[in-house]
Amino acid sequence: MGRWDAAMRLALAEADRVRGAGDVPVGAVVLDPVGAVVAFAGNEREATGDPTAHAEVLALRRAAAEAGTWRLDGHTLVVTLEPCTMCAGALVLARVERLVFGAYDPKAGAVASLFDVLRDPRLNHRVDVRGGVLEGECAAVLLDFFAGHRGSVQD
Repeated sequence: MGRWDAAMRLALAEADRVRGAGDVPVGAVVLDPVGAVVAFAGNEREATGDPTAHAEVLALRRAAAEAGTWRLDGHTLVVTLEPCTMCAGALVLARVERLVFGAYDPKAGAVASLFDVLRDPRLNHRVDVRGGVLEGECAAVLLDFFAGHRGSVQD
């Protein structure tokens, strides 16, 4: 088992939880500098009607509340899908040390697929990135979800 597998399995559990509510099954977990889970979330756009309620943003908000500060220095965000531009920007602004993600997102990924927001030298903070952790399992959850939504609008 790889270093990040256990945390990714927690993120997959969050993805599975929100799938039942009709949200795109993406889950995220925030680990503190010693590796303890301090926050977790799944997508809640459908549940809340909030277009910014992505798993990463919600998990970062909860981690900041737990830490008592918006600066999440030394923290790691583990998420089942490569973050979009909004979420990648939030990781930079929160000063997160590391991102670990599962499946690549060729349509909206802003970390490796379309853009590299987290390591852009023009920004004031850069985030270490590890992609492809449990990639097959993470991708399968999304493929299965969207297969059940054929003919409907997909993000």
